[in-house]
Amino acid sequence: MTDAEAEIIDLAAECQFDPLAWSESAWDWGEGELSDYAGPRDWQSDIFGQIKAHLDDPVTRFQPLQVAVASGHGIGKSACMGMISNWAMSCWDDAKIVTTANTDGQLRTKTAPEIGKWFRMSITSHWFDVQATSIKSRDPTRGESWRQDFIPWSEHNTEAFAGLHNKGRIILVLFDEASKIADKVWEVAEGALTDEGTVIIWIVFGNPTRNSGRFRECFRRFRHRWVQRQIDSRTVPGTNKTFLQRLVDDHGEDSDIVKIRVRGQFPSQSAMQFISATDADSARDRHLRPEQYRFAPKIIGVDPAWTGDDSLEIVLRQGLFSKSLASLPRNDNDVHVANLIARLEDEHQADAVFIDAGYGTGIKSAGDVMGRSWRLIWFSGKPIDPGYVNKRAEMWGTMKRWLKDGGAIDPSDEDIYQDLIGPETVPRLDGKVLLESKEDMKERGLPSPNKGDALALTFAEPVGKRVRQVHGGNHHQVAVDYNPLG
Repeated sequence: MTDAEAEIIDLAAECQFDPLAWSESAWDWGEGELSDYAGPRDWQSDIFGQIKAHLDDPVTRFQPLQVAVASGHGIGKSACMGMISNWAMSCWDDAKIVTTANTDGQLRTKTAPEIGKWFRMSITSHWFDVQATSIKSRDPTRGESWRQDFIPWSEHNTEAFAGLHNKGRIILVLFDEASKIADKVWEVAEGALTDEGTVIIWIVFGNPTRNSGRFRECFRRFRHRWVQRQIDSRTVPGTNKTFLQRLVDDHGEDSDIVKIRVRGQFPSQSAMQFISATDADSARDRHLRPEQYRFAPKIIGVDPAWTGDDSLEIVLRQGLFSKSLASLPRNDNDVHVANLIARLEDEHQADAVFIDAGYGTGIKSAGDVMGRSWRLIWFSGKPIDPGYVNKRAEMWGTMKRWLKDGGAIDPSDEDIYQDLIGPETVPRLDGKVLLESKEDMKERGLPSPNKGDALALTFAEPVGKRVRQVHGGNHHQVAVDYNPLG
């Protein structure tokens, strides 16, 4: 072993808990391809410092470290992934790394080659065999246990992300363009966080293009579990400041295009998003007094489960007020479901029950036998408003106006919130509004918005409030006309 090689091995050992020191020493900054750079960028050093602080503390060392980085364009995300990957592979025996991106093309033509470039420039370049789909130790006895794999994700084939265990060593999981990686892949990746006595680091990078999904929730619902960074491209050396300023001048500092491409902030409303997060946030923060809605009819919407991983949702709306009454796994026993709906109808003295006809015809038939006057609503049916393609789009359009007019949702119900902001519109030459299908949403990695559809069903038709009277033990109902948006 040469003295130079011994020095590299000693440096790797010293930097096992310090990727910042490794990044400053493992590359010839100011030389060759790095002639314009004196070292890592400040935001990259910040991430490396977060890892160092986590590993230096024995209390946190073997707890998962999760870091989410949302940014504008051109800040050097791939370079950061390359340096972190090289640190883990160089400073830890039998390191195991899994890297994925939003598409196979992004992974194969951009992410993997960029990471490979940082391995080839490193002082440990001779330790590793860099290939298109993997980077492995050159030790013939360790190539399978000491490796980084570039794996295309698929919500239909998540096995590649399962079983990622490396007890007593290090696991590094990297997501590139994380906004568009399916929720199911995130869920499976979480399975890698369970090893005891193992250093586990999960870092996700992306432009904040979508206002829903797991990447968005790193900065909202799950923010307590993630170290978050939102990087403005204008603060990073080497970015095209003239072009970035042009975007600001053309679109405005607070425009969504500047938020996404420059400021590293999530949009108020994604380009095709039907209901904005701003409207959903307002509905979630809204607190109503009973006198603001108790005079309105009570309407129940029922959206039966379509597939095994969907849920059957029953939602109540009374004027501006709404709440979930029941959420249960798919149930093909129509009589059982009908009995549940009947019980809830009686308990809340509902004035109308609307059921999605797609999978609700059996439930409606069971209700008929019970003497119930429930209505089937065909999502594909003809709308009253010619500006919508079908009945479903029209109901969601009415619900959107309801939100803007003061509608309220349960602040503790994360599912209804995500369902409202999830669906996107489908562009049409005739300008009519069409929402993407549940199947299309699943292709984007989002769950079916069953609870959102159940709430939308409460806007299916005008409903008259019924005045219930009791005479000699007999119940009589008298319909009173009422505006369904009241």
